[in-house]
Amino acid sequence: MGSIAIVTDTNSGIMSAEADALGVHVVPMPFVVDGVECFEGVNLEAPAFYARLADGADIVTSQPSIVDLGKLWVEVLETHDELVYLPMSSGLSGSCETARSLAEQHFPGRVHVVDNQRISVTQREAVLDALQWVAEGRTAAETVALLEGAKLDASIYLMVDTLDYLRKGGRITPAVASIGSLLKIKPVLQIQGDKLDAFSVSKSFKAAKRTMLRALAIDVESRFGGVGNVHLYVAHTNRDADAAAFADEVRAHFGSDDVYVDRLPLSIACHVGPGALGIGCAKRQFASR
Repeated sequence: MGSIAIVTDTNSGIMSAEADALGVHVVPMPFVVDGVECFEGVNLEAPAFYARLADGADIVTSQPSIVDLGKLWVEVLETHDELVYLPMSSGLSGSCETARSLAEQHFPGRVHVVDNQRISVTQREAVLDALQWVAEGRTAAETVALLEGAKLDASIYLMVDTLDYLRKGGRITPAVASIGSLLKIKPVLQIQGDKLDAFSVSKSFKAAKRTMLRALAIDVESRFGGVGNVHLYVAHTNRDADAAAFADEVRAHFGSDDVYVDRLPLSIACHVGPGALGIGCAKRQFASR
């Protein structure tokens, strides 16, 4: 059997240094900042992104260009027979469909594009699963089938600190955003499968955390059969201290030390804004990790 490479994008939270350590390849996700194209993990790091966001810069997400994506695949295929590409969920971006078209037209049988409907920490988990399946001897086609079969085996709940960015993205009306700001409410969103949806509204930061813990606990028990069957996560946008403290609460609540903390990818931060804090889980595919 030939060698198989695993490729993902920076929406997974995997940047170049970790990618090198893991043995995967990453596609930097582009952003347009006041008309200038920047790339996450290349010439746009999180601190600079949030500083520009606070200054009122016009920041929008974009897809990797077909040319750049094709060049990376060509480079990877010089040393591998096939590659499995895990982009962010098709429900949150058109980049998955673009990649599939490119693969079908120019890399048939060699590039396998997976839509396992993940983002951020759960997308990273899918990459780790793919690496382990390939290491165990699975073919590229088998790995794709396993990844897509597990696509709904994950859950994320996310509290946003402000409704302004959801308003800018057209997800809520200006009137609702205005009322939300006046009432100081903390909306909690849900990512399951391919959608970012409203879940509930809390009146305080503490109440929002309780809401997320309860919701995830229900998922862990009802969907996955208990905490021993999942990996747990805390994710955030520039809220490091609160995320670390929340991770301790998650460990205590679930009685598990398996809690990975990471920042949300900038593609999500564009839509939810600074100060977001979330919790999530993904089904454990391997007993050894």
